[in-house]
Amino acid sequence: MSRSAASTFITVAPTGAESAKADVPQLPTTLEELVETAVRCEAAGAALIHLHIRDAEHRPTLDHGLLSASVDALRESTDLIVQLSTGGSVHDPLEQRLTVLDAEPDSCSLTCGTTNFGADVFLNPWPFMVELYRQSIAREVVPEFELFDLGHVDSLRRLLDQEGLPYGGRVHVDLVTGVPGGMPGTPAAVLAAVAALPPQVTSWAATGIGRSHLPVLATALGAGGHLRVGMEDNLAYAKGRPVQHNEELVARAAEIATAMQRPPMSTTDARELLAIKRR
Repeated sequence: MSRSAASTFITVAPTGAESAKADVPQLPTTLEELVETAVRCEAAGAALIHLHIRDAEHRPTLDHGLLSASVDALRESTDLIVQLSTGGSVHDPLEQRLTVLDAEPDSCSLTCGTTNFGADVFLNPWPFMVELYRQSIAREVVPEFELFDLGHVDSLRRLLDQEGLPYGGRVHVDLVTGVPGGMPGTPAAVLAAVAALPPQVTSWAATGIGRSHLPVLATALGAGGHLRVGMEDNLAYAKGRPVQHNEELVARAAEIATAMQRPPMSTTDARELLAIKRR
């Protein structure tokens, strides 16, 4: 059994761009809160942090100074792989989303298609995907391909066939399920997407939004995949019990993974899995 199959690569997505700080006071939105969250989540078993940044008013932002400060602070405080979202919020213009790479993260998200996102539309047209992919290769940033629907799986295949492999040669995918407008958060949807993945894919994870969190987590572990958890995706630990800290979600994922004989992957092994450049 390979090292990646014997252990579980856990990503934490602590903040997102959808929930308001006024509604969820425990959401980490300041730099100090992000660093504190990262330190605790790394200790609980996370190997990568997926970042959305907020401004002084706790609003989503793609401000270069704030992005760079966050990347630097997390590198100084943890050994986590630092991944910046290039999705921002659904209202951010495409041109500004490309500037995220200026902050020199270890990794970036790359969503492989447009999708309905609740009442909004998350735009990822083909020319934007190609430009973001080419820039990630030129800057030696490892992309994580985020797939919200089965059509995105085919777009990933098209992108890899046309543009070749990403920097480092590894192809890591995150199946995002349960978004209103995307594929459902069910075991059947996860397994259908996995069966359709192109042969270049070297590892995959799955995310279940809201109530689909645990069924998708269990399916991913059982099918040899990896995990993404966090308050970006899920604000309820259990019925009637809100999440108080992202550490709770990471610790539970680590506990379940360990019980299934696939304990959390170290940050060192995760960097090897994704072929992350040391910066």
